Amino acid sequence: MKGQMDAPQDRGCVVGICFFILGLGTLLPWNFFMTASLYFQGRLNSTEFKNGTASVPEEYYFNNWMTLLSQLPLLLFTLLNSFLYQRISEAMRIAGSLVFILLLFILTAVLVKVPMEADRFFSVTMATIWFINSFGAVLQGSLFGLVGLLPQKYSAIFMSGQGLAGTFAAIAMLLAIASDADSETAALGYFITPCVGTLVTLFSYLLLPRLDFAQYYLNKSSRYEPGTTEELLKDGSAVENGKLNGHANGTVTSSATKDASAENTEVDTSQHKTQHSFLSEEQVEKGQAKASVKEVFKKIWVMAFCVTFVFTVTLSVFPAVTADVKTLFPGKWDRFFISVCCFLTFNINDWFGRTITTLIRWPNKESRLFPVLVVSRVLFVPLLMLCNVQGRKYLPVYFSHDAAFSIIMALFSLSSGYFVCLSMSYAPQLVEPKDAETAGALMTFFLALGLSIGAALSFPLRALV
Repeated sequence: MKGQMDAPQDRGCVVGICFFILGLGTLLPWNFFMTASLYFQGRLNSTEFKNGTASVPEEYYFNNWMTLLSQLPLLLFTLLNSFLYQRISEAMRIAGSLVFILLLFILTAVLVKVPMEADRFFSVTMATIWFINSFGAVLQGSLFGLVGLLPQKYSAIFMSGQGLAGTFAAIAMLLAIASDADSETAALGYFITPCVGTLVTLFSYLLLPRLDFAQYYLNKSSRYEPGTTEELLKDGSAVENGKLNGHANGTVTSSATKDASAENTEVDTSQHKTQHSFLSEEQVEKGQAKASVKEVFKKIWVMAFCVTFVFTVTLSVFPAVTADVKTLFPGKWDRFFISVCCFLTFNINDWFGRTITTLIRWPNKESRLFPVLVVSRVLFVPLLMLCNVQGRKYLPVYFSHDAAFSIIMALFSLSSGYFVCLSMSYAPQLVEPKDAETAGALMTFFLALGLSIGAALSFPLRALV
């Protein structure tokens, strides 16, 4: 009993590092495919010659379809996770998903060296994006439920790792562009990087069962299972043997109490026995009676709306609109412009926004200002559409300079990471500890819903430019 009450320490912050890596690993598929949009568009839009005649390359709208097919599986499998939780073990869901993600990354790396017609390459790439993000959705949903069992700061650490995944991908792309290797070799090296990252993520998950701190919290969920009733009742009546009492009142009986006079102990034994048994039964009933999904949703609906709205705004223009912004300074800088000013700027500031929530939490979870600030982010949509997006038909360009685009992107991504992380970490605090996993699963669904709505909106918004 004492071991249950005294939580072990996270020595060397090893558990924190593991969850940081796990957070990074969940978003490697999305970020590495998104950041490589120039590579995919280069292969899809190359001029083909048929019977000695150059054919006009077909417009595939790669960024839009990539975004949509990346986010729809997340929404679908988030809905299916409730069934998967019952039928497939946690280890199989997490480790199995990581293995399949690794295999699909290896396939993508191999295809770099395989010549293929544009139509077939587009179909294979879209199928790969669908399946790799399907496994990513199962992985993310399972890990959100897992990290929800640990203290709150680990959710922030996990999401900080997710924020760094994009920076990791952007730096890998910059190194590939800067290398003197030919485009195929550079692309091959780029896609080998997430293979290594996925392996490290898998090893981090397999390490958790060997860490006392992680096991202490991850095993807590078993205390709410029906099988624990008998154990708790037994602990409640342990007073008649003069042993340590249970958690009925959330306190521990001190050794001084055990040394009280035998006469007083004798008189009060039956009374204490009855009282502790009663409290233990009440605690068991309370612990077993998890709130329904509807009851949990009523407590967290504001945070659910916030995370949905943040991602709807973000995905409606990033990367479908922002990846088509062109620099005013052609030349060598043109090769690096999108990787630096779009992807790297977004991901560094998104990660920074997520990370500062470990130090700053404003507004608080009860504040009415919180959803107001979230809704105000919609102003970034027209601002980015009025940047120097090429292939435009309707809107004028008001922010043509590279610096203007970079500043807007920095504020856009900083606010996205900050409000997403606050929403996701506030939600479990609004419910009882026993309902934290349900709240985490619900928030994952609304996160996926926001991503899917944003991806769908990217088509009309890009057409409006």
